[in-house]
Amino acid sequence: MDITEVLLATQSHDGQIRNVAEGNIKQFEEQSLPQFLQALSAELSNDNKPPVSRRLAGILLKNSLDANDLVRKEKCTQRWISVDPAIKSQVKGSLLMTLGSPVSDAHRSSSQVIAKIASIEIPLQGWPELIVSLLGNMTKPDASPSLKQATLDAIGYVCEEISPKDLEQDQVNAVLTAVVQGMNHVENSSGVRLAAVKALYNALDFAETNFQNESERNYIMKVVCETAISKEADIRKAAFECLVSIASTYYDLLEPYMQTLFELTANAARADEEQVALQAIEFWSTICDEEVAIQEDAEESGDVSPECHFHFIEKALPLLVPMLLETLLKQEEDQDEDDGIWNISMAGGTCLGLVATTVKDAIVPLVMPFIEGNITKPDWHSREAATFAFGSILEGPSVEKLAPLVHAGFDFLLNATKDQNNHVRETTAWALSRAFEFLHSPTSGVSVVTNANLPHVIEIMLTSIKDSPNVAEKICGALYFLAHGYENAGSMSSVLSLYFGQLVSALLATADRSDSNNSRLCASAYETLNEIVRCSSIADTLNMIVLLLQEILKRLNQTFEFQITSSEDKEKQSDLQALLCGVVQVILQKFSNCDDKSVIIQFADQIMVLFLRVFSCDCSNVHEEAMLAIGALAYATGPEFVKYMPEFHKYLEMGLQNFGAYQVCCVSVGVVADICRALDDKVLPYCDAIMSALLKDLSSPELHRSVKPPILSCIGDIALTIGEHFEKYVPYTVPMLQGAAELCSRMDLPDDDSTEYKNELRRSIFEAYSGMRV
Repeated sequence: MDITEVLLATQSHDGQIRNVAEGNIKQFEEQSLPQFLQALSAELSNDNKPPVSRRLAGILLKNSLDANDLVRKEKCTQRWISVDPAIKSQVKGSLLMTLGSPVSDAHRSSSQVIAKIASIEIPLQGWPELIVSLLGNMTKPDASPSLKQATLDAIGYVCEEISPKDLEQDQVNAVLTAVVQGMNHVENSSGVRLAAVKALYNALDFAETNFQNESERNYIMKVVCETAISKEADIRKAAFECLVSIASTYYDLLEPYMQTLFELTANAARADEEQVALQAIEFWSTICDEEVAIQEDAEESGDVSPECHFHFIEKALPLLVPMLLETLLKQEEDQDEDDGIWNISMAGGTCLGLVATTVKDAIVPLVMPFIEGNITKPDWHSREAATFAFGSILEGPSVEKLAPLVHAGFDFLLNATKDQNNHVRETTAWALSRAFEFLHSPTSGVSVVTNANLPHVIEIMLTSIKDSPNVAEKICGALYFLAHGYENAGSMSSVLSLYFGQLVSALLATADRSDSNNSRLCASAYETLNEIVRCSSIADTLNMIVLLLQEILKRLNQTFEFQITSSEDKEKQSDLQALLCGVVQVILQKFSNCDDKSVIIQFADQIMVLFLRVFSCDCSNVHEEAMLAIGALAYATGPEFVKYMPEFHKYLEMGLQNFGAYQVCCVSVGVVADICRALDDKVLPYCDAIMSALLKDLSSPELHRSVKPPILSCIGDIALTIGEHFEKYVPYTVPMLQGAAELCSRMDLPDDDSTEYKNELRRSIFEAYSGMRV
């Protein structure tokens, strides 16, 4: 096989030639992996080969060593480990040689593949000469800029792939020395300096010992700060990214540098290019995140004044807030046309909100003059910025501090929904949603919405929801939190019942709007509809909810008639089906609180027929929502649900075996528990198949670990439901529980997620045993 010809053939416009070439490549890999790796590394390292074939060789090499799927990744690892050491050495030698290639695609691919091999070998104490080889490239007197750049890329990728515990401290020291030297302004090549800054970003987690040493820390910080004022914008951006990471990783060591860092970030936020300014603002957002986390930990532990809290935000407040307020005036004219846009104004407003969460009441007097000075100006930029500032500071400060200000400005805010500028109307709708979220609590006695102004508020909402799609989406959010305020409000929720029909009609019309390409508008309308149903008084709205259920079932039925001509059409259909299944679930849960079950029984057959049609469609997000709704139906119908089991159980078993969409599997496990509670011993005929599927799930390495604790709890539910009939499953179940307990005892706990998972696993083991106690 001529590997060059085959690689080029995979890019042929002729489908037949392309398919044959791809088949040959796959066959070569499966039948002779060592020679396959050898051939690809030789192709990648040969400067006489076409750039296209070299790039493809790099991609195939990387894919043969790594995968996103954990099972395939482990298979790739084991395959590489089993390759003959002589061939591995030859492949690694070719890759290191390719770093010196003048072809950027080739040396970049080589850097990435080196890192993938390092991720396998270094944790096993393999390839000890790698770091030495890479550092040797940096000290060669005649090293070309492209060699240095490729070497720094490789160092960065290696640090990204491995754990800090995998390198000895002397190796870390040498890596940091090489990287920091590469960043130095005496380095003539901007490409080398950029690669060095990016490598430092990936190496920061390794530098803990170095940051604890004051002189080393001072030197690293000096070089990073100098790099942050380089003449090249991409290098400045990368330097600020390093500062953001340092703020997160080494917050407790930053105090001596904060004055310099404030000046750097303030100058960048005010005058630098957007990509740099965004990172400068992100630095302060990160400091906020750190200080909020410290405060939360202190509250949990009862520590009144934690030593590690340096109050950087509080100290910088008089200068930081004006800087952030300036950024709010840098809106883009068309920012309302792009859902995913992120600009200086949005970054500044987000950071201002984090500052408010961090310092609470102290921010209010610093922001109010800006709001008062800009809210009525003729220029829309000023009005929008003032409204943005107002909405941003509503989370954090006390209700006592905010309530008078919000009460005083509430009517103004409602009237601003009629502003002539679309940006201002959108931000006003968002600010109202924030006001309803944080300052609308009828049961507490402190609420911007009262019985007196509720009719006017509803009128404004019903008018504004017909505005442009981006405004309508924010109004949906405002209505969501308006309804949420009446949750658990008892008889007080009845005040919303007067408007239930109007709100439902408006939201259904909004979900149907054809003038919007914004898929979030439809989703927001249905999610808000769910919240209005959830928080309504069932006594007042029962008949209207019945009419709503009929409308939703009609809409769900209509989705099966859609003309599907593309994958986009299919996606829209499945998204809509998922939303409609979600509404049915909420309505069923609402009916479950009724003493009269006749309404549920009346519609149960129709609901089940539609859900079974949904399961015949191949789309995991719809299956998840339909499963949740079926769980609600089982809970609501109780023993009557048994008549659906002959048809439904096969879909339930398919859900339990859906390793690929593990969320569906997890929801299916929850539905088993719902069905057990609903059917009691009538579930017995289906237990063999269900238990078989659950035990297979537990023993499968392919299933996401998050599903396994719910499975153990579910087994406890089954045991509790069927009592002595569970005895035949005990010989298969107990070894699984013992294995889970042994796993708990062996688990390493490097982070909070692992600790939480271990505790969850322990709880589920106890729940399984407690279900089996009878």
